[in-house]
Amino acid sequence: MSQSASDPTPRIRIRGLCKSFGEKVVLDGVDLDVMPATSMVVIGGSGSGKSVLLKCILGLIEPDAGTIEIDGVNILRLPRTQREQVRARIGMLFQAGALFDSLPVWENVAFGLLARHKAGRSEARERANAFLQQVGLAPTVGDLSPAELSGGMQKRVALARAIASQPDIMFFDEPTTGLDPIMGAVIDGLIVDCVRRLGSTAVAITHDMASAQRIGDQAAMLLHGRIVWRGPATALMESGNEAVDQFTHGRREGPIQMELRR
Repeated sequence: MSQSASDPTPRIRIRGLCKSFGEKVVLDGVDLDVMPATSMVVIGGSGSGKSVLLKCILGLIEPDAGTIEIDGVNILRLPRTQREQVRARIGMLFQAGALFDSLPVWENVAFGLLARHKAGRSEARERANAFLQQVGLAPTVGDLSPAELSGGMQKRVALARAIASQPDIMFFDEPTTGLDPIMGAVIDGLIVDCVRRLGSTAVAITHDMASAQRIGDQAAMLLHGRIVWRGPATALMESGNEAVDQFTHGRREGPIQMELRR
């Protein structure tokens, strides 16, 4: 469906995005719009290209073809310094947390503030404490090392770091991986609260259907390198799309067949 002139510009607009690694085609013409202040969940099986899609938007991987627009500007054509400015607007929660083991928790949370010289150490510590409290952790946790934290606490610290720069775009890579169902629901609730508090646009990739429905306003499915379905996240379990239904209900039989590794 085409947009009318009165429709708002998508915060993220992707057209014809392609990426291959040797003979392996991972993204094969991805088209996707994410509107401002909405949460988009991208689902798909392991190896479907979800993480590659995020890394292309982040600039960690250079796509072979296509466009990636942020607020109407194709970031792939921007000079490096301007790309870095766009990237600074993005908060990222990595699948494994990606905390720095050599730094205490508070420095992990304040890492971006310190690295970009946006705050001195005293102010950065105060701000880190505030963000830790927003994800339900006491300021005393700031003195611990990441190795002293449980998996759920590490996810909370990683979320605090992701929101510390007050980003207007947030990415979440498999946010509930490795967590029990209750802690997964807690993390999802914190993500929703933080995104709404900031008024951010969010993109999450996941294969956890409960998480997808808790986080997402909209959902899209990536299959064979393309978006094959898009709709409200509430419709994921009753999409009417054969591939989506097979994936969301975990059925062995259907159009999705597991590829054999050679």
